[in-house]
Amino acid sequence: MKTIRGPGIFLAQFASDTVPFNTLEGIARWAAGYGYKAVQIPTWDTRLFDLETAAVSTDYCQHVSGVLGAQGLVISELSTHLQGQLIATHPAYDESFDAFAPVALRGRPAARQEWAVNQLLLAARASRNFSLDAHATFSGALAWHMFYPWPQRPAGIIDEAFGELARRWRPILDAFDDAGVDVAFEIHPGEDIFDGATFERFLAAVGNHSRANILFDPSHFVLQQLDYLAFVDLYSERIKCFHVKDAEFRPNGRTGVYGGYLDWIDRAGRFRSLGDGQVDFGALFSKFAKYDFSGWAVLEWECCLKNPEDGAREGASFIRDHIIRVTDRAFDDFAGTATDRIQNRRLLGLENP
Repeated sequence: MKTIRGPGIFLAQFASDTVPFNTLEGIARWAAGYGYKAVQIPTWDTRLFDLETAAVSTDYCQHVSGVLGAQGLVISELSTHLQGQLIATHPAYDESFDAFAPVALRGRPAARQEWAVNQLLLAARASRNFSLDAHATFSGALAWHMFYPWPQRPAGIIDEAFGELARRWRPILDAFDDAGVDVAFEIHPGEDIFDGATFERFLAAVGNHSRANILFDPSHFVLQQLDYLAFVDLYSERIKCFHVKDAEFRPNGRTGVYGGYLDWIDRAGRFRSLGDGQVDFGALFSKFAKYDFSGWAVLEWECCLKNPEDGAREGASFIRDHIIRVTDRAFDDFAGTATDRIQNRRLLGLENP
């Protein structure tokens, strides 16, 4: 059995132009001060990280590792969530997602997609240079606007969408395979891969590619009213990354799963800081222990109520207290006896050979 690693923290929600959050050294010192052991790095944030240099320079990677190591930290995974979103974007969302790309590419969807693909290829090489096992990203979406079947979807249109999504991702998955790194798609509304059924559809479209895997975040399951514990039972072999994030779902007479276009604080489904929501983390960490998950438990803080620094401080101890150091023996070994086949057959009422 394997023990999950942690606590780790995703830096995306904390990086800013304010000290200490505007440099890798500063934010690393801050995270280590709360007891974190690893950081998940948003590769689009050039205040913290240079993806292009990391893809070609082992010296730079050693420098980054040294900055983190000086604070007792390592990299859990690199993240290309924003770039992955741009691998596949429906025209209805073009202007909204333009902010995810360099200014020179805005309003140029084809060039923006080409840039995003190259970013993922760089991330594969950078992950290899850091000797990482997994990479966190989004799938992008061509069909998300059709998630509710009204108006009726034309026959075959979802197969067409997933076929195109697979066509775009297949060479990227091959590049990660060459690098020896798993691609972990976050199961997330707004992506074409947003639940188990859509992951299965994508997996089939890429020929069950061994590098097409999952970033598991239970908060998105609470908001969809999906059974996150059963999901782990079904897909444990494909789960390679774990965002530890809490959420609550409290429907009422005005709004439910779809949210009523309300601000986060007024929605029935809301993300919360760890321990303030409804996720059964005791059961969840038990599942990960059962299935020998040896990756990182990484805090992703998104809460509409609590101060982020409080969420980060409480999150480190919350994760640490939930990690199950797996046992190396059965609890009833003290009552065990040596294997004796003759005795076993006798106890079963069988003749010995």
